[in-house]
Amino acid sequence: MNAISKLHRPPLLWRVSAYVLMFFFAVLTVFPLLWLAYSSLKPHAEIMLHPLGLPRQPSFDNYIRAWTMGSLGISLVNSFIYTITATLGTLFLALAAAFGITKFNFKSAAFFTGAFALGLMIAVHAVIIPLFILERAVGILNRRIGVILPYVAFDLPMSTMIAISYVKGIPGAILESAEIDGAKYRYVFWKMIVPLSTPVIATMVILSFLRHWNEFLFVFVFTTRMNLKSLPVAISQFAGRLNIEYGLQYASLVIGILPMMIFYFCFHAQLIKGFGEGALKE
Repeated sequence: MNAISKLHRPPLLWRVSAYVLMFFFAVLTVFPLLWLAYSSLKPHAEIMLHPLGLPRQPSFDNYIRAWTMGSLGISLVNSFIYTITATLGTLFLALAAAFGITKFNFKSAAFFTGAFALGLMIAVHAVIIPLFILERAVGILNRRIGVILPYVAFDLPMSTMIAISYVKGIPGAILESAEIDGAKYRYVFWKMIVPLSTPVIATMVILSFLRHWNEFLFVFVFTTRMNLKSLPVAISQFAGRLNIEYGLQYASLVIGILPMMIFYFCFHAQLIKGFGEGALKE
């Protein structure tokens, strides 16, 4: 057994090269985050004079000023409202669509699958003006629903394709036995499909959460009132044309990044598991 493992073991040079490459990649990934964190504790003048140096007298004054001047409190609440509502809506619609397309034998199933796949090719910037005109005509500009609906619409194709690849692998015999027992489709969906799809649900939730949390364009275009702005849009106000408050901007960026990092570190194992099990289903 040891002889076989030695035969498949890569040469020492390749292993050392791989470790060195991964080390430099880790440094390039982690250093910008560390630099952002300690730079947010420096005043503006010190950032300009010593951009890479450690803070001489660390202070949280940038965080206090950014929180009050930029109205980051209401923007943080808006980001959570937009992200959580759009993520839950996308999750339900994608899983329901995957259930209908994969488990109901109708001729146009392939057409709907192709329609969702085509949705992946639609660029947001190509339809932002027609969407603005449509929302103004419907009367949902400067309303949270005017942001949430585009979030769901543009996230639905990707989430649906992920859900289809997983739900397709659920044995049809389980659903057939439920039908024989007289179970309704609503019961089958909530009591069987949803529990069995827990890994892919975790994957869709994480991906949707990260996409919606970082989204900028829809909130920037469809809202003009400050009490409707999300955190990424609120952060952008610290970068003006003539003057950039680097300390305030760095502090607000840390505030915006922290929830996303906490969320990812809590659920990254489910993300990897969901992608792995989805691949096995295929």
